[in-house]
Amino acid sequence: MGNEARCRVEIGSEAADAKVLLETGELIVRGALRAKIPFREAKDVAAEGGVLRLRWNGRDVRVHVGRDAAKWAEKIRNPKSVIDKLGVKPGQRLSVIGSVDEAFLADLENAGVDLSRRQRRDSDILFFAANQRADLARLDELRKALAPAGAIWVLRPKGGGAITENDVMAAGKAAGLVDVKVVRFSDTHTAEKLVIPVSKRS
Repeated sequence: MGNEARCRVEIGSEAADAKVLLETGELIVRGALRAKIPFREAKDVAAEGGVLRLRWNGRDVRVHVGRDAAKWAEKIRNPKSVIDKLGVKPGQRLSVIGSVDEAFLADLENAGVDLSRRQRRDSDILFFAANQRADLARLDELRKALAPAGAIWVLRPKGGGAITENDVMAAGKAAGLVDVKVVRFSDTHTAEKLVIPVSKRS
């Protein structure tokens, strides 16, 4: 999840107190002022005196976030890659189940991991592409393929209601898993992380 703050925000000639969310790929402003600023569109990002400053759509943006301003500026300038957000590290044993974007697979292959396109035992990370609620019934079977401290990332479509976060949490619980993290996987998909509870690892 991202960071959030309630603070003064100035966008061009407009100013208001607002809720600001620093997500993994965008800065979101909610309240009397509203904006969604993708990191890739933010220019001249800097922090000074507790104020996050940047240029967006030809306007100056100032977010009075306080002591976290420098940290937020760094995250905007150097956002984590999808691979980093998903906790992929060299040497891990990875399995991919279902239809996954080829570009993502290429990134995995270049990450120095042991990658398989099929389910196998003792996977450190298992990526499971689920397109409808019925697919989630496989979680019980997939849990058995995990290393004790491993994780299943359920990759589900955004919007449309095909699969909701609650659906994943409920199916995970039924399979003896707990939901610990949600990240933006792509423009079209969300990734939810499920793990075996520490008390049940062997």
